[in-house]
Amino acid sequence: MNTFKRAGVIAIIAGILAGLTACDGMTRRQRDTAIGAGVGGVAGAAIGGNALSTLGGAAVGGIIGNQVGK
Repeated sequence: MNTFKRAGVIAIIAGILAGLTACDGMTRRQRDTAIGAGVGGVAGAAIGGNALSTLGGAAVGGIIGNQVGK
């Protein structure tokens, strides 16, 4: 079970990194929001281990990234 969880986190990180390659035309604030949401989602998944914690982490991370990007 732990191996599947780790593989899922690795897949999420790989997806985020692949998605960030499309951030070339974004403003700094948009990029920081996307990065914050990605990092928060990964952290939520790692800590909580369910979909609700992943979504919550992504939401909080996106808000923090948005504010940092001001």
